[in-house]
Amino acid sequence: MAQQLIGFIGAGNMATSLAGGMIAKGIRPARIWMSDPSRDRLDEVSQQHRVHVATENLEVAQRVDALVLSVKPQMMASVCADLRSVVAERRPLVISIAAGVTVANLRAWLGEEVPIVRCMPNTPALVQAGATGLYAAEGVDDGQKALAAQVLGAVGLTFWFDNEQALDAVTAVSGSGPAYFFLLMEALIDAAKAQGLDAATARQLVLQTAWGASQLAITSEVGPDVLRQRVTSPGGTTAAALEVFEEAGFREHVQAAVAAARERSEELAG
Repeated sequence: MAQQLIGFIGAGNMATSLAGGMIAKGIRPARIWMSDPSRDRLDEVSQQHRVHVATENLEVAQRVDALVLSVKPQMMASVCADLRSVVAERRPLVISIAAGVTVANLRAWLGEEVPIVRCMPNTPALVQAGATGLYAAEGVDDGQKALAAQVLGAVGLTFWFDNEQALDAVTAVSGSGPAYFFLLMEALIDAAKAQGLDAATARQLVLQTAWGASQLAITSEVGPDVLRQRVTSPGGTTAAALEVFEEAGFREHVQAAVAAARERSEELAG
């Protein structure tokens, strides 16, 4: 695994974050190839990370042992069509990070015998704090699974699932999840301003509180339920606020929101 080459088709933010995370964890830039139609983007990536770059996808596909498909879902069919002959012949590990693109889709476009790992990362991967669900299709060996975990694990935690349908739930929870927290931050900032705080102070207070709460939850030996109870004194200010949430059906709304996201993920997967 130490000498295997990893290629990225598409040099967008997620791909460059993965490459940067891998390099930060000790993978030599010389092992990484990236392609993109934008020469300016490739020059930027090459200067920042010192990886190999190419404007032609086939040049990358012909060289690497693992190929990360990091293009928009609506572009995936045409990109795969161009890669099919080389991928079918060389059979590199194909790692897809495109939402809604199934293993069946990829095999129809690339060939039935291609080893495929489908992944669902989330945007905190951009700051190496991601959570990624992975599913290995039939035919992926342990070494290839380890390589996929190395690539995605460079930007956060990885979780393997035995069935592909579980990725719809991952999409609904962690894939879309950052937006749920951003919405709460946005609403809390608005609430702080409504209580007379200036905009800058409201923003700083809310973001620091969100960061602090997440760090406390991550490092604590107890769950969020216990942490919530510890900060909620009977008859106190926190209890008064949480009572409003509960009476408004907060938990039920969260359940419904995640269910709606999963349903939409299933629809997009066809």
